[in-house]
Amino acid sequence: MHIAILVTNTDHSAFADRHPKDGEKFTQFMHSVRPDWQMSVYQVESGQFPDNLDPFDGLIITGSPASIHDDFAWIPTLKALIVDAFGAGQPIFGACFGHQVIAEALGGKVGTNPDGWVFGAVQVEGLDQPEWAADLADTFTLYAAHVEQVEILPENAVTIARGPGCPYAGYRIGDRLYTTQYHPEMNHGFIAALTEELRGDLPDDVIERSRASLKDPADGKGFAETVARFFEAAAGPA
Repeated sequence: MHIAILVTNTDHSAFADRHPKDGEKFTQFMHSVRPDWQMSVYQVESGQFPDNLDPFDGLIITGSPASIHDDFAWIPTLKALIVDAFGAGQPIFGACFGHQVIAEALGGKVGTNPDGWVFGAVQVEGLDQPEWAADLADTFTLYAAHVEQVEILPENAVTIARGPGCPYAGYRIGDRLYTTQYHPEMNHGFIAALTEELRGDLPDDVIERSRASLKDPADGKGFAETVARFFEAAAGPA
């Protein structure tokens, strides 16, 4: 399998430079369960897009501190790519910003969470899970870092997860689109470091809740298996 990772992360801070970039994070995430898969990374937030999607068996769209409402030229370009890829039947997985930008590209709506920031480890409830995610526990743990979320789903989308204050924490459209509001690619060390980095930028109670939530690890590898099975199911029998 050959997957294109479309990186939307706009953080070029000194903190970001000390940690693996999102292309590397998602490559490690997928290689934790499918080490032989080929991953190609595109920095779409810098205007680097694939010339042709035909060589790829699927797309991954990453998270970002950017808002999909920001006035960046690459965001409408990414939305147009999503519309074209989805229309062509290309399998797409989106996480956090990816989850949101896919929704808006396909007719949904994203807004601010009325309860404010969701940050740290959260308990996610699976709903109407598709076959590729059938082995996930009914409730599983992922890392969160968002203040915006999907308010209206795209047409034909089915909700497959909900989380704290987030009724549309994951959705799918048939067997070609799969999303999560969360960050399955993050590991414990990174979210702990990010929590400390954002002291003073986020409200104190958000930081304290995040610290308290990090006692137990997230189910990153189990979730990676669902993403791998999603792409395999879309590809059909070998």
